[in-house]
Amino acid sequence: MIYLKENMKFLRKQHALTQGQLAGLLDSKRSLIGSYEEGRGVPKLSIIRRMAEIFEVSMDNLLAVDLSQKIVEVERPKTEDTNNIGVKGLKVLSVVVTPENDELISIVPVKASAGYLNGRADADYIGQLPHFSMPVAELSQGHSYRVFQLKGDSMLPLTPGSYIFCDYVEEVADIREGKSYVLITSDEGIVYKRIFLPGENQLQLKSDNPEYEPYTIETTSVLEIWRALGFLSFELPEPDALNVQKLSAVVAKMQEKLEKMKG
Repeated sequence: MIYLKENMKFLRKQHALTQGQLAGLLDSKRSLIGSYEEGRGVPKLSIIRRMAEIFEVSMDNLLAVDLSQKIVEVERPKTEDTNNIGVKGLKVLSVVVTPENDELISIVPVKASAGYLNGRADADYIGQLPHFSMPVAELSQGHSYRVFQLKGDSMLPLTPGSYIFCDYVEEVADIREGKSYVLITSDEGIVYKRIFLPGENQLQLKSDNPEYEPYTIETTSVLEIWRALGFLSFELPEPDALNVQKLSAVVAKMQEKLEKMKG
């Protein structure tokens, strides 16, 4: 999306310039500046380049990034135990805020999940992700939220493509056993599982789909933790599908009990 007209007006006001003053700096006419800001005209490349120099922004950002929203790094309390999950990724979090300093919610779609692993701490990368605000009581101010799109069927009945609304978790000590979390890991990228605590410095990840076996990872491989709050899906469940999923879960539990009885 092109944000040139919005960015021109925003940056001009940020620099306390009138349309006439900006026109003078660009060796142009005030009427042309007005037409650019209203979207009735498109400036030449040389004008755009000069504007980028005046406002001290890149041409890419001037054209393609909504500069009325700014990206900030939120400092998180440092943990005393450096072997705990207070790894670097959990100490500084890049978020997008409005000019009023209200934090926006960034979306990480499936197609961006691979890049998120490397770009999660990059303010420019976070700023390029889709973001929005949702004024509901469940998403209160003072928290950092993010939305991750689900890939795969390991967490059925949540279907692939569903969007998971998450709240940022600072430390492993804040994890509630048996609850669902999105983890950003150095080995597997983005994973969405139920977390259990089998031992020190270990996390057991369990899928809701009984066809997937649980597995254990080291806390040192975890870069970010996000607690799942809710989800958005554009695929309505079919009644038969729900019955099959419930039956599969019952059968899996029966098999588990039979194995224990045999033991």
